[in-house]
Amino acid sequence: MKKKVVIALGHRALGTTFPEQQIAVKTSAKVLADLVEAGYQLIITHSNAPQVGMIHTAMNEFAHFHTDYTGAPMSVCSAMSQGYIGYDIQNALRAELVKRGIYKTVSTILTQVLVDPYDEAFYHPVKVIGRYMTKEEAKREEEKGNHVIEENGGRYRRIVSAPKPVRIIEIDAINALLDAGQLVIACGGGGIPVMEQGNQLKGASAIIEKDYAAGKLAELTNADILLILTNDEHVEIDIDTDHPSVLTSITAAEATEHIEKGQFGEAAMLPKIQASVDFVSSGSGRMAVITNLEHALEALEGQTGTRILK
Repeated sequence: MKKKVVIALGHRALGTTFPEQQIAVKTSAKVLADLVEAGYQLIITHSNAPQVGMIHTAMNEFAHFHTDYTGAPMSVCSAMSQGYIGYDIQNALRAELVKRGIYKTVSTILTQVLVDPYDEAFYHPVKVIGRYMTKEEAKREEEKGNHVIEENGGRYRRIVSAPKPVRIIEIDAINALLDAGQLVIACGGGGIPVMEQGNQLKGASAIIEKDYAAGKLAELTNADILLILTNDEHVEIDIDTDHPSVLTSITAAEATEHIEKGQFGEAAMLPKIQASVDFVSSGSGRMAVITNLEHALEALEGQTGTRILK
């Protein structure tokens, strides 16, 4: 049977601007097609930090100069980023597969991810986003209940929370497409964060860390492997010392020990390690792999990268 792999594409796989993304997704599509050709069943997710920031800035800047319009909520900006990033990935991947004589449908699912309104993260916002504001504009944002920080002496920006994913709303649709043998792009940028209010789903002013969403996606699709792509071929520890060490294969317990020792800081690598630990601990026979885009296939086949096992 084909191994089911959730692959989380990082920033390098997408670029930042529209032209950069057009070029980057073509390179990424070749790597994804290599994995399909090797017999892996893929569920693709991706980052969106530069893109959602650009959308948020553009929409709110437009509203600033056109008083008949309002700014776009974070949930709407997230949805927009999912749409246009997924559009580029699915078209680039489809073209690459057709070139190789592989005919598979690639579908992007606009994905909502439920978060807990009582998540402690809502009390400690960490994700800076959007355009710079004056002190007066920042005050108005705070009056709306939004969080603002001061940057670069007298300039202010929004800062939003990063709650953990609880449930993927469209998971049944995702699994149905996978059962039909399709390639699925879902939970882009961590998904659109939503909260339940009666029968309604209300967008949350937050950004979900895409690695945690990738782990939840892997768990709920019963994937065999969570493949997280980052800048480096391997994960390293003791990186601020004279004797850094490369991690090749570790257990979830060993990874947790490294987390407790502060080996991964609070930013880029920590969510990848924690998401990997959570995934492999959620079922038997599961594995997480962390490497870079260039070594994705070799890492899946055990030739490089960092593997995390139960």
